[in-house]
Amino acid sequence: MRTVRPPAVAGSFYPLEPGSLRREVARLLAATPCDPRNPVCPKALIVPHAGYVYSGATAALAYARLKPYASDIRKVVLLGPAHRVAAPGLALPNVDMLATPLGTVPVDGDSIQSLLALPQVTANAAVHAMEHSLEVQLPFLQMALEDFTLVPLAVGDASASEVAQVLDCVWGGPETLIVISSDLSHYQPYAQARSTDHQTLRAILNLKPDLTPRQACGATPINGLLQVAQARDLHPEVLGMCNSGDSASYDRSRVVGYAAVVFAPANHVLH
Repeated sequence: MRTVRPPAVAGSFYPLEPGSLRREVARLLAATPCDPRNPVCPKALIVPHAGYVYSGATAALAYARLKPYASDIRKVVLLGPAHRVAAPGLALPNVDMLATPLGTVPVDGDSIQSLLALPQVTANAAVHAMEHSLEVQLPFLQMALEDFTLVPLAVGDASASEVAQVLDCVWGGPETLIVISSDLSHYQPYAQARSTDHQTLRAILNLKPDLTPRQACGATPINGLLQVAQARDLHPEVLGMCNSGDSASYDRSRVVGYAAVVFAPANHVLH
C-alpha cells in the first residue's frame, strides 16, 4: 500500500476547499505574469512560507517564472526549516506521496535512496507530520508545473556544508528545480524588519553563505544553496520583498519578512 502524508495546514495557511485553493493560487500567479524576455528556466528559488494572505503574492513572483517551463521541470527538491519537531540533520518524510486538497505529489524514490546513503539524511515521518514550511509550497508547484516528483527535506540541526552536499547529490540538470522555503526576519518592528531584510537580501545577492536564524528561519538551507551557487556560478535576482505589516490587518510592531529570489546560470541573467 502506498503511504501518503496528508495536508496538515490546509484551512489555516491556505484554503481547504479544492476549488477555492485552485482559484486563489491561480489569482496569485495571474497577478505576476511571466516576463517573456527571460531566456532560461530558474534553477533555484527562495520563497516564503507564511499564510497565503501574508506571503502568497510574494511567493507567486517566483513561481510565475516557471510558467514557460511547466513541462520541462520533472523533479523538485524542496527544503525548508523544521519548526515543530527537532531533527538531526535533514529529514525525509518516509512516505510515497504528499497530499494537498489539489491531489497528491509522488516522492522521487531514486533520489530518496541516494540521499539516505548520506549520514546527515534520515527518514522521519514525525518531523514532517505538522510541518508547514514544505506543505505551503505544494499547491503553487501543483499549479505552476505539470507532472513532477518531489524530494521533500525538512532541515534541522545541520550545517550549510551538509545541505550543500545534499543539493549536489540531487542537483541534476534543467529537469530539476531546487526550492528553498524560508521567511526572513521575525517579530521586529516594521522599519527595523525592512532594514534587516534588505541586509539579508544583499548577502544573498553577494552569495555570502553566513546568514543566521535571526535573518531567516531557513538560514541553513539558504546558506547551503549559496555555497552551491558559488561553485556552480549561479546568479541570484530578488523579485520582491514585503512583510506581514504590509497587510492592513497586521500589527506593525511585530512583523515577519518575506522575499522571492530566483537563481539561474550567470551567463543567463534573468533580466
